[in-house]
Amino acid sequence: MIDNLRDDASAKPFYEEEAQFKPAEITTSSSTNGRFLGMTPIQRFIVALMLMFAVCSLGTMCLLITEKIGIPL
Repeated sequence: MIDNLRDDASAKPFYEEEAQFKPAEITTSSSTNGRFLGMTPIQRFIVALMLMFAVCSLGTMCLLITEKIGIPL
């Protein structure tokens, strides 16, 4: 993987004096095949689920640290 990065870096100069800039192409929803950020729907669901668990656990820890809630022993 790193070898590929080295090859790409050595093959293309960072600054080209005569750079050819093309206008950005506008993509339509039919050309993206229902993908957002390159992920399938199940991958997006798993990422959202992991984010929800992270927020809930951090919120619970914050409430325990500030003693707004307590654990009965």
